[in-house]
Amino acid sequence: MGSNVVVLGAGILGLATARELLARQPDRAVTVLEREPEVGFHQTGHNSGVIHGGIYYAPGSLKARLCVSGARDMYEFCEQHGIEAKRCGKLIVATRDEELPGLDELERRAKANEVPGLRRVGPDELREIEPHAAGVAALHSPATGVVDFREVARALADDVRSAGGEVRLGYEVSGVDTRNGGVRLRSRDGDEIEAERAVFCAGPWSDRLALEAGAESDPRIVPFRGAYLTLRPERADLVKSLIYPVPDPTLPFLGVHLSRHVDDEVTIGPTALLAAARDPRKKLSAEDLGATLAWPGTRKMVRRWWRTGLTEIKHALSKNALVRDAQRYVPELQPGDVQPGHFGIRAQALGRDGRLIDDFVFHQTGRVLHVRNAPSPGATASLAIAREIVDKLEKAG
Repeated sequence: MGSNVVVLGAGILGLATARELLARQPDRAVTVLEREPEVGFHQTGHNSGVIHGGIYYAPGSLKARLCVSGARDMYEFCEQHGIEAKRCGKLIVATRDEELPGLDELERRAKANEVPGLRRVGPDELREIEPHAAGVAALHSPATGVVDFREVARALADDVRSAGGEVRLGYEVSGVDTRNGGVRLRSRDGDEIEAERAVFCAGPWSDRLALEAGAESDPRIVPFRGAYLTLRPERADLVKSLIYPVPDPTLPFLGVHLSRHVDDEVTIGPTALLAAARDPRKKLSAEDLGATLAWPGTRKMVRRWWRTGLTEIKHALSKNALVRDAQRYVPELQPGDVQPGHFGIRAQALGRDGRLIDDFVFHQTGRVLHVRNAPSPGATASLAIAREIVDKLEKAG
């Protein structure tokens, strides 16, 4: 593999990939390019902060394999770098008998994926773990935890620099040329960088850059806005760890949940509303909205999931509706207990057939490897995904 490699995107995955490249070949020239003035600005800095255990994912999928090993690596990385990562545990709560088959399926998947320590608990033990929660049964994952992934990203960037790599901030790539065997990247300021190989970890803009490099159009990115509410500090004792519902297995979203973070803030959410812009700082981008509406998969997705979309609109417009959803498993929760929280954009890959793509997706065009879909548990699994990416680069020569 060529010794001059550019990684596009200084989110947690791009930085983990650069670190892995340098660990395997210390004399390699590695440059990370990031459009923003800081690392971890987009999805890395606006997610739930959960180190997932690997419960939800179909056995044999990339998510299942890379999440379990990635979580183990993440805890080890945090310990080595002095980053606080709490193994606070998670409960997935069935609130009625109709949800028990879904809980059974999650238990089956978790066992197949070798999720450490997972066990089933009844209503009494559920209350011992989370005194304010209620349900007919639950799965308890003691290995699930929380961390500030922005802090992880900063530590990864420090590792890259210490190993001789470069992290260039404020460098927005506007053009890609792969016609002459290598990779030439052009910035909006007219600057050009040439590399022998490149890895694109561009999150919300991954499909556009892939098309620039000659990749196929399927899948495309559609942005979903995820917003959270925050429990008022005097009511934060309602939640000790992480409390999740039994999710809809046909959707790549986990439903409205409650999470206590490393700073002891407790959030409720997120919503999952189709957004009009890929950048969380913008309410509307004509280019982004036009691309979403023009993609054939969008119309097929809306026809299939319009009822779910109405629920998400209700959650986005009314904090009371979002609280009522969470009241199913924390009955004491009241609308007055919450205040507005943070929000972010999830870059969700959508197939031409209208399918919300649930697994990680990689494509290769010549000397460029594209990460086309890396949603949750992408941050959890980032160190393991980085190994997968570098394995693919080495295999390609």
